[in-house]
Amino acid sequence: MVSSEIALSVLVLLAALVVDRLFGDPHSAYHPIALLGRFIGWWGRPDLFLPSVQRYAGIVLWLITATLFALPFYVVAKTAPWFLYLLLAPFLLKSCFAWRSLEEHTLAVVAALKDGIENGRDQVKLLVSRNTAQFDRYHILSAGYESMTENLTDSIVSPLLFFSVFGLAGSAVYRAANTMDAMLGYRDERERIGWCAARMDDLFNYIPARITVLLLLVYFISCGRFLPAVQVMRRDGRKRPGFNGGIVMAAMAGGIGIQFEKPGVYRIGDRERTLDEAGPEIIRAAQAVTLMGVILAVCTLFLLGALINSTGI
Repeated sequence: MVSSEIALSVLVLLAALVVDRLFGDPHSAYHPIALLGRFIGWWGRPDLFLPSVQRYAGIVLWLITATLFALPFYVVAKTAPWFLYLLLAPFLLKSCFAWRSLEEHTLAVVAALKDGIENGRDQVKLLVSRNTAQFDRYHILSAGYESMTENLTDSIVSPLLFFSVFGLAGSAVYRAANTMDAMLGYRDERERIGWCAARMDDLFNYIPARITVLLLLVYFISCGRFLPAVQVMRRDGRKRPGFNGGIVMAAMAGGIGIQFEKPGVYRIGDRERTLDEAGPEIIRAAQAVTLMGVILAVCTLFLLGALINSTGI
């Protein structure tokens, strides 16, 4: 029974990847993440609560949001017949990760720059929260490739691993947590109400971020860039605020030989090469990490299945 469930989960995972490559992320007001975002936007306004209760409201509403978003995923996983589950689950799982769109958004920044700096600034604003009004070509490309690199964990490795360990509902809880952090986890007027969202996202991504680094290092062994990746990660991995994204960005920067820079905040890596030159290699590294992450998730499913069989859980 357990082996058949594991095999079904592997099929769902692989089918979700196919769905992602075929359809990407359709722009629809009824997309699960769009619905989730509107719900977070409805309650995530600090002016709705007194400052003294904002942090507590954020905790309670984090729990409510994660539960409501994950509930349909849980119901499908627990009640749907296997053939219906195999039909629905790939689309539900795909809504929790973004592979094709991660590449498309980054390449859109590169393409926009061909039509001028202003177009590049407008396009990269869709990816980052920083003020891009004075960005030159280098900083536009840096912001785009930084977003892609950081999101290797948030948008690919973490949701796939949460699915492999905690099932369909687990990946949904992760996606809800990450979306709440993306919308509320800032040091501005949202700091109190977004406190829980920021802390939970840090917690959920702690192990996956380090797995992402390990996958990058494995890839850079094949490229002969293992030592530079490790050296830059050790030197610059803590320069970015937070303790997850910086180490992934530093490993990528060192392995590729480029520098990420957020003006006035950090410089990660060394400018051995231009971002124009190194861009395709960054994308290839991201693709390699994605494929290794899928293999790791599949292996995790089989290992957990074997463990459950051997222990009789």
